[in-house]
Amino acid sequence: MKTRIRWVTGSSIVVLIATLALPFVMKGQAGPGGTQGQRQGQEQGRGQGGRFGGALQPNLPQNPTAVSLPSISAQITGPGPIYESTQSFAPGKGLADFKYEAKEYFIFGSANGQPYKTRLVVRKPAANSKFSGLVLVEPMHPSGSAHMFEYTSIYTMTSGHAAVEVVSGGLQQVIDSNPERYKDLQVTQGQTTEILAQVGSLIKSKTTGPFVGLPVRKIILAGTSATAATLIQYLPAHMVYRTPDMQRIYDGFLPTSNGQMIRNVDVPLVHVPTMLEIRSANLTTRPDGDAPGDQYRLYEFPGMGHVDSRDNVRLKPNPCKYALSEFPMQAYMSVALHHLFEWVDKGIVPPKGDRVLKDSNGMVLDERGNPKGGIRNPYVDVAITKYAVPNEAVMPVIPSPSAYIAKGGQQAANQMCGLAAYQTDLSKDQLKQLYGSIKNYKSKVEKRITELEKAGWALPIYRDLILADATKVRF
Repeated sequence: MKTRIRWVTGSSIVVLIATLALPFVMKGQAGPGGTQGQRQGQEQGRGQGGRFGGALQPNLPQNPTAVSLPSISAQITGPGPIYESTQSFAPGKGLADFKYEAKEYFIFGSANGQPYKTRLVVRKPAANSKFSGLVLVEPMHPSGSAHMFEYTSIYTMTSGHAAVEVVSGGLQQVIDSNPERYKDLQVTQGQTTEILAQVGSLIKSKTTGPFVGLPVRKIILAGTSATAATLIQYLPAHMVYRTPDMQRIYDGFLPTSNGQMIRNVDVPLVHVPTMLEIRSANLTTRPDGDAPGDQYRLYEFPGMGHVDSRDNVRLKPNPCKYALSEFPMQAYMSVALHHLFEWVDKGIVPPKGDRVLKDSNGMVLDERGNPKGGIRNPYVDVAITKYAVPNEAVMPVIPSPSAYIAKGGQQAANQMCGLAAYQTDLSKDQLKQLYGSIKNYKSKVEKRITELEKAGWALPIYRDLILADATKVRF
């Protein structure tokens, strides 16, 4: 299969038609990153009939309506191993390093008029006293990963927040990993929206569920790429679904790696497109808002790729033509999550970010080849490399690739590389001209981090990571 990309431009949308974005996995599952724009939701809903769910929108009630609470099992401890959906933590930054635990449950009930049974994974501090009261909820990505937790895990676990993952798409690979443990799981087409509402209500319940006795204050629903599409499809339901005591279910939303125009809702929403969406689409023109019913921020971070390539095990060893980007997606997705939690929990209105500059050719680049404008960071302000999208796969596939690439072959490599960013390092002579000495370069990085922390565009918990990157530079 040849990889090709064709852009079709209309007055308000740009649709990606790309064979690299088509799922190579069986059973209609999407690969990592899913597909672009409106195709994200469409692909989730196709080929997933029967027991494996889909994005078909259910008929919604006309008036606010309480959802039923699902039943929940005791903690599942066997038979056999748990399906692990967090494969790509930063080195030395896993659950145990933060004294976190992961507990798996089965939930079951009725959604969209049909029974379902699926799995819920709760990741929280092992000591309940360390729980912050804030919860990030995400549908497991169809690729089989809890990407939003992976992308924000250091911030989330340092802060004592909980992360809840519910499986809707990608269920077959969970079952295949351990049929004895998961054989009874089933989600039929059109159930995802109501399941997400039921899960949110269960988390807030004071009488049943995994958080009984714990002070849950606020919960947000997050998603990236294919699961951002799932989130966006949920938003009309958010306006009518309620907890059993008729309260709003989710207190905020965080769609990422997505360039769609997003409808207004009655809670804060922070939207994070990446360079892949920014460079090629005109879908992210909605202005920021603070009024009730229009609490919206759009955060564009120059240098950020559609998928993480710094810690992603699927891209190790590198199956792509160009050097993988080492841009720390985690440090800046966490900026967005932090501002959303502060907004919904404390009413702290977040700063408005500049947008990346664009012209008829796409993103406007500076003299070093990085995008101008947007929310700045030391990686582009004190640049040692040029970040660009998309990467390309080596053809044929490299020898001894990751297990994921080995399973999917050339199509998997095309897809992953087509969603990844790459970097082209500046020469030593260029760096000497720019910074004079390594000492001066490091001083500029540290000064810039301090400025950005004060402005709300960098989190102190990532300061050491960024400075460690600067320490590695040689010229």
